[in-house]
Amino acid sequence: MKKISFALFLGCLQILQAQTFTEQDTLRGSITPERAWWDLNYYHLDIDVNADDKYISGSNTIRYKVLEPHQVLQIDLQPPLAIEKVTQDGKTLKVEHKGNAHFIKLKKKQLVGDFNEVIVEYSGHPKEAVRAPWDGGFSWAKDENGKHFVATSCQGLGASVWWPNKDHMYDEVDSMLISVKAPKGLMNVSNGRLRKVDEETNTYHWFVANPINNYGVNVNIGDYVHFGEEYEGEKGMLDMDYYVLSYNLEKAKAQFVQAPMMMRAFEYWFGPYPFYEDSFKLVEAPYLGMEHQSSVTYGNKFANGYLGRDLSGTGWGLNFDYILIHESGHEWFANNITYKDIADMWVHESFTTYSEGLYVDYHFGKLAGNEYEQGVRKNIGNDAPIVGKYGVNARGSGDMYPKGSNMLHTLRQIANDDEKWRQILRGLNKEFYHRTVTSDEIEHYISMQLQRDLRPFFDQYLRTADIPVLEYKVSGAELQYRFVDAVEGFTIPVRMLSSETEIWIEPTKEWQTKSISNNTEELIVDPNFYIYSELKSE
Repeated sequence: MKKISFALFLGCLQILQAQTFTEQDTLRGSITPERAWWDLNYYHLDIDVNADDKYISGSNTIRYKVLEPHQVLQIDLQPPLAIEKVTQDGKTLKVEHKGNAHFIKLKKKQLVGDFNEVIVEYSGHPKEAVRAPWDGGFSWAKDENGKHFVATSCQGLGASVWWPNKDHMYDEVDSMLISVKAPKGLMNVSNGRLRKVDEETNTYHWFVANPINNYGVNVNIGDYVHFGEEYEGEKGMLDMDYYVLSYNLEKAKAQFVQAPMMMRAFEYWFGPYPFYEDSFKLVEAPYLGMEHQSSVTYGNKFANGYLGRDLSGTGWGLNFDYILIHESGHEWFANNITYKDIADMWVHESFTTYSEGLYVDYHFGKLAGNEYEQGVRKNIGNDAPIVGKYGVNARGSGDMYPKGSNMLHTLRQIANDDEKWRQILRGLNKEFYHRTVTSDEIEHYISMQLQRDLRPFFDQYLRTADIPVLEYKVSGAELQYRFVDAVEGFTIPVRMLSSETEIWIEPTKEWQTKSISNNTEELIVDPNFYIYSELKSE
């Protein structure tokens, strides 16, 4: 595996910033009329993976509920894969192809409230991932013994890079059966629970009982061995299963002791694991890792840190396996709470990057967690807004990871009540359980819970690349202060510290004055607030 620098990792997220958007971007990124009239209910993805030829073939049965009368249905599939045939009730249907979007002309009258199915047959050589998971598709690798080691990854690029589906995040399928015929002698691991294995054809059937987003669906084929455990969690006993290459078994048994540690910390902070019915799995993959729902992929070489490095520079990042912790954190923020539009990807990545610091906080103490959060700030570029452009499948700045995390850490300081803040995080996962959301919904929920108008706060951190600067002056028993480089209406309570005391102020863009003790020395802003500060001379 090639080593990818974290700067490149974040930089990959900037590609769309200067892009000129096309009709294909709109067809991919918007809720078109041919998508809006029907609601996903069930998929049965049934494919044969020919690893020798890097070729797949099969079908997807798509069951849907009719919300409005309409006779054209949009399905997405990216070349070089091709749709061979579409049927409904045994009748072949005409399909109009427009790049990655395919418009199926339905013969049967679509009546509101009816549940109908179409079967889409397809085949081809799917796009091969160049730098998975950031540039996704199929990863066709070989393990150390020369055996096929195959996996999929497709966030952003879209699940339609390897299977036909309704490729927009706003509509999650309610349940799904995934049937994968793997090469003889190898195992396939996908999402949910294994229902059965057809020994004669070496076909693995996995069933997902919970709603799942398209990019969360995955195929993993390899010379796997399995071990597992039962975890006593908030909703009862949770099956935790691990699939790794045969020669990595002992390494995995040693490293994956962090999995129940992760579960304990995140159930404390975020609430019950959202997919007890589908179990939790870690699955070794030929790339770094990805948050596939109940089938989290892992390729961090069974070592702590991010490929052995501490992204915070504090030392705390070497006390846990970054990929195991970060990608598992997405089970709450990405898989349970899912963005409707990738422009709001911060809902996934800011909270999950923040989960790293909360993991450190839970296991090593609050001071350690604070140091970790402050440390990751060195990765912030403040190059562009975190929120992307809506309706064209465009994400915002990679700052959604470290900057978004520190935005949330700042909100914890504003709450000034750790139990209240924990209940907000848990409340999000309860209020938006198994739902797709907008940024506005998340912002509004936090504002209501903190009983503050946080619209200027979120506008500042999500929709500009500027960090507010607190200017202040100390003159005897008087403190003067104001914010600059702030959006209109921006104001938050700020804790200032000296060696002997703490002082709370609530700056605006106008100068204010507060009386302080004459002996207050070396007054500084609490570093847990992600703002800049400047002590002005008299």
